[in-house]
Amino acid sequence: MRWQGQRIEDADADALPGLENRGGIVQSVTTPEFAGMTFHEVLAKSALNAVPAASRMPFRWTINPYRGCSHACVYCFARGTHQYLDLDAGADFDSQIVVKTNVGEVLQKELRRGSWKHETVALGTNTDPYQRAEGRYKLMPGIIRTLADSGTPMSILTKGTLIRRDIPLLIEAARQVPIDIQMSIAMYDDALQHSVEPGTPTTQARLDTVRVLTDAGFRVGVFLMPVLPHMTDSVAAIDEALRRLSDAGADHVVYGALHLRAGVKPWFFQWLERERPDLVSSYRALYPGAAAESPKGYRQWLAKRMRPLIRAHGLEARSEEEHDRMRGIMRARMNPAPASAPPASPPEMLF
Repeated sequence: MRWQGQRIEDADADALPGLENRGGIVQSVTTPEFAGMTFHEVLAKSALNAVPAASRMPFRWTINPYRGCSHACVYCFARGTHQYLDLDAGADFDSQIVVKTNVGEVLQKELRRGSWKHETVALGTNTDPYQRAEGRYKLMPGIIRTLADSGTPMSILTKGTLIRRDIPLLIEAARQVPIDIQMSIAMYDDALQHSVEPGTPTTQARLDTVRVLTDAGFRVGVFLMPVLPHMTDSVAAIDEALRRLSDAGADHVVYGALHLRAGVKPWFFQWLERERPDLVSSYRALYPGAAAESPKGYRQWLAKRMRPLIRAHGLEARSEEEHDRMRGIMRARMNPAPASAPPASPPEMLF
């Protein structure tokens, strides 16, 4: 595993084999309340991650206090980033969680730099900042306060109901800077949700969180994605999802079909072969070889199905591509590119 730049004082018998004394780790921790999980506490060298200029992402800076995610979503696009640490994109991603314990302190120093332009910072773009580990480490309050106090706008995307803990803080921070909050809720069948997202809060718990955030004054968008071909793309499934979102007070919906990047595709197909073998051949046709996206024809078909239903429920419709394009235009207008962009780094490389 590529841990660099730090010194560990003591060996830890609970660490992964070969990691008992590796630079970069402060300690590896297991606790009874997080059975089957190991937290690798590291000292971050950087809190802000620069998004490569060529990326289509609608933001230039991100913060990810955790690497790996206990939500264990079989489709998670971020699984491949764990391989950079010589961990696998499957079970290790779900159970070996890297925790940047000093991320708040490092962020304070970075935001004090004269070169900082107060551009919007996105949280939740790689792994969820409100996954279960946040209940133990409580990193988000410090991050939110630091961003707000520096005059830096932020956006948060999460599946975690733990964000409710920070609502008073978010209300206070919203008086200082714009805050954009999005909940990710893709599965509305309880059995499917438990199978494909086994570590996430229930769908109803997330819908209740949308309601609480809405009542607190936030315009909450919902990521109704990924849409799973032949599993969640029927008219009945979409209509039920949108009805529940509308009842919860969602402001708008961002939808998109399943992506299967190289790091996640084998893991997803293992799940598919075990749980829905009847769909394996269909999915291999939709995502042949190294293809990460569903065919353009499917995405167009999905848009024609989604948009009328979204409008019927009084919600604003945005496809994933439209959402990224809109945010990208706003980013360009509000945050002109510097004369010399910072060098790009590998995904989540900087601790």
